[in-house]
Amino acid sequence: MEHKWAPWRMEYIEQKKSEDCIFCNKEEEMVIMDNEEFIIMMNKFPYNNGHIMVAPLKHNTMLEALSEDESNNLMRGIQLGISIIKRAYQPDGINVGINMGQSAGAGIDDHLHVHIVPRWNGDTNFMPIFADTKLISEGLAQTKIRLQKALKELQNE
Repeated sequence: MEHKWAPWRMEYIEQKKSEDCIFCNKEEEMVIMDNEEFIIMMNKFPYNNGHIMVAPLKHNTMLEALSEDESNNLMRGIQLGISIIKRAYQPDGINVGINMGQSAGAGIDDHLHVHIVPRWNGDTNFMPIFADTKLISEGLAQTKIRLQKALKELQNE
């Protein structure tokens, strides 16, 4: 068996599951936008540069439990998130997904949220396939600056 070193993953592996909800507590260093309808946050352990999450303000686990207004607000947040990513990163494509429940892959399973992940042709190279390792080329602080700049530009149009 070959061993590949990815020591930066230890922070994720060792972190204690918090009783606090990151969306309700609005971890400031991760927040891109917060209004009365939804919150847009960066993913602390992104799949790609610019990976964000959009969550309704209502602490809830299932999509079907949202009211019509809450669903519409969430969709507006998703659309804005996509626009922000397109402005900031000019991706070739975008994945939008919801994982409801731990067995469905939700890392945060107690507050409904939608992942928006920018994708580029060729962004899945040999590292994830052969080494089970994903390289992220931009730090979170720089990502936040880039995404907030894109948001500000969109708001000023």
